[in-house]
Amino acid sequence: MTRRYLFLVVAIFALAFLVPAWPWLSGAVTVPYDAKSTFFPPVEFMARAFATGESPLWTPNVFAGWPNIADPQSMLFSPLHVLLALSSAAPGFRANDAVTFAYLFIGGLGIILYFRDRGWHAAGALTAALAFAFGGAASARLQHTGQVISLAWLPVALFLLSRALERSSWRWGALAGGAAALIVLGRDQVALLEVYVLAGFVLAHWCGAGWRTRARASIAPLIAGGIAGLLIVALPIVFTELLASDSNRPEISLYNAGRGSLHPTHLLSLAFADLFGAMDPKVDFWGAGGFAWNERFGMADLFLAQNMSLLYSGALAPVLLVIGATRGLLWSREIRFFTIVAALTALFMFGWYTPVFHAMYEVMPGVKLFRRPADATFVFGALIAVMTGYLVHRWLGWIAPANRAQRAIELAIAGLVIAFTAWLSITTVGLTLALKPIITGTLCIALAILVLFLARRLNSGAPLTATLLLVVFTTADLAWNNAPHESTGLPPARYDALRPGTRNETVALIKQRLAAQQPNHRDRVELIAIEYHWPNICMIHGCEHVFGHNPLRLKWFYGATNVGDTVADTRQRRFSALYPSYRSTFADLFGLRLIAIRMPVEQFDRGLKPGDLNLIARTGDAYVYENPRALPRVMMVGHWTLANFDELTASGWPPDVDPAKTVLLEKAPPLPKVDAAGTARLMRYANTEIVVEVDSPSGGMLVLNDVWHPWWRATVGGVETEILRANVIFRAVAVPPGKYTVRFMFEPLRGAWQEIRDKVRRK
Repeated sequence: MTRRYLFLVVAIFALAFLVPAWPWLSGAVTVPYDAKSTFFPPVEFMARAFATGESPLWTPNVFAGWPNIADPQSMLFSPLHVLLALSSAAPGFRANDAVTFAYLFIGGLGIILYFRDRGWHAAGALTAALAFAFGGAASARLQHTGQVISLAWLPVALFLLSRALERSSWRWGALAGGAAALIVLGRDQVALLEVYVLAGFVLAHWCGAGWRTRARASIAPLIAGGIAGLLIVALPIVFTELLASDSNRPEISLYNAGRGSLHPTHLLSLAFADLFGAMDPKVDFWGAGGFAWNERFGMADLFLAQNMSLLYSGALAPVLLVIGATRGLLWSREIRFFTIVAALTALFMFGWYTPVFHAMYEVMPGVKLFRRPADATFVFGALIAVMTGYLVHRWLGWIAPANRAQRAIELAIAGLVIAFTAWLSITTVGLTLALKPIITGTLCIALAILVLFLARRLNSGAPLTATLLLVVFTTADLAWNNAPHESTGLPPARYDALRPGTRNETVALIKQRLAAQQPNHRDRVELIAIEYHWPNICMIHGCEHVFGHNPLRLKWFYGATNVGDTVADTRQRRFSALYPSYRSTFADLFGLRLIAIRMPVEQFDRGLKPGDLNLIARTGDAYVYENPRALPRVMMVGHWTLANFDELTASGWPPDVDPAKTVLLEKAPPLPKVDAAGTARLMRYANTEIVVEVDSPSGGMLVLNDVWHPWWRATVGGVETEILRANVIFRAVAVPPGKYTVRFMFEPLRGAWQEIRDKVRRK
């Protein structure tokens, strides 16, 4: 593939790419669910921070304060999202969706460049690139933005790594290390598995005759790559590791991980798109994990979203994989690595359905940190795309004609797959639900076979025409069978409340009420069981939510509140011993002023009595209540008493302690108890800096009702002082008699270094 021809191939890919991506790029639909609830708000928060000259490293808008710099979901280490946030103060849905597709386009380019270096046919490169970008989990799980980003860098890293090893080039090695670092920055299970793929790629390069020579020649590029990669990932990984160690889930148990296993029957979706009805909300999903399946086979412990079962990567994939397997092409030296890794990845994603995952869980570093072996479907899809593209290359080049036995085996495999699929549906829900996808899949496969034979005939005299035929078929196939659906593309109007300029009445009411709050208050809100995309909405609108949507929480915050990953569902908005009701000391300490909840609050919080909360509105989204007892964000108190916070977390707030007069501490401050503590006035409240003016004739404790975190520092009158953990999860500093300016500053570098030193000392 000459340079000029490469430009033509990239242009064809760009044009073909627009067809299946157009519904999103045009704004007709937008990527839903996690893309909007989890990843869109941090980008909007980052953009607003950049536009106002603030730091996005800490956000006060969720969880009473959150170390954004350490959170893999913050998008702070996604280069394209950072550029987007720098370019606009309020990037919208289309812009965010476009960034997701830009990452997939980059991954497709990586595949094209990898194929070019191998001398493989351009039609194979284009088929693989399209299958990579619009097939398998890349399509079905488009909402999982972070994992899509991790996936997108894999082909780029493989291309650069192969060049570095083949040319023994430290320069290419440094670039490969940079690409691998961009994978690692995802800090998710997809990134972890891809690191193992890259390590296996190096080992595969060393294998065979002359391995010593190849190993020696790879030293310089690998060292350069390691240095470049470490320079990029060292700090983010340290931050995230420290957050994980201080979180509610430092590792996942084998059982909880196994619940996210992909049942092997979902491999049938490689041939029959949406076989189990995951795309259509009118169909009761009947695959493994669905109600019909659980009733028939007793597998209620399975815990997977329906879209995780979708593996369809185009009709060419199952046809060519069968041909490649029966004729030995998948064991060719140049593709053998991908075949082996695809098999291992499949065993991993099947989880507890094979004994292999248990061994991987115990042996492979990092696996215990993540749930859902089914996340491996991202990597599996990428490998299937590469293998399919290679088989296109072999099909259009020289391939030995199939003998009678091979044809018989291929036909038998096709017949068995169709028969098994029909039997599975009949024994589970009946053939009716599966009939349409079985017929559609069979017709697409038949058409794929026809296209393959036509392309091979054309290739000898008109290779470009053969290439275009395969590209047009693959594009149409993926655009039709993996079109926007319930899990990947919904009307943007559904997410109007997320727009910074929304006219949503609930958002408007909350903003209006909070605008009238007293200066020292900075009241918080709770938004309960409204919509899946609401928990992180305050990162967009500037309010401060007690909770949010994130599987990680600081362990002391989680212990005090006992709330699940998201409060979009009342089942996860649990109460705790410390926070037993909205009529509680802890609700007041949070400064909880407004509660917006889908149902009347008394039906949810049975401990409430008439008059505990004031109903102020009934909007189209929720009942909105006011808590008149919310405490200020900053308070001066004169009395302090020592307490065991672990015991309080288990037993609840002491009934004889008034938090407006007494602060609970783990250790004694360098101040006596006084009767009159003076006053505190909040002068500045930014993301990473808080300034309080204190007038305290007798001295006392300044309480800041933000979550305590070891990376914050404080000064009193310019002199550094210790921030004490107060009232179980909040902050306090001792202030001597007089007038002082107290500054709280978020310093993650210094704080992380000190935390590491403290952990080492304790060991």
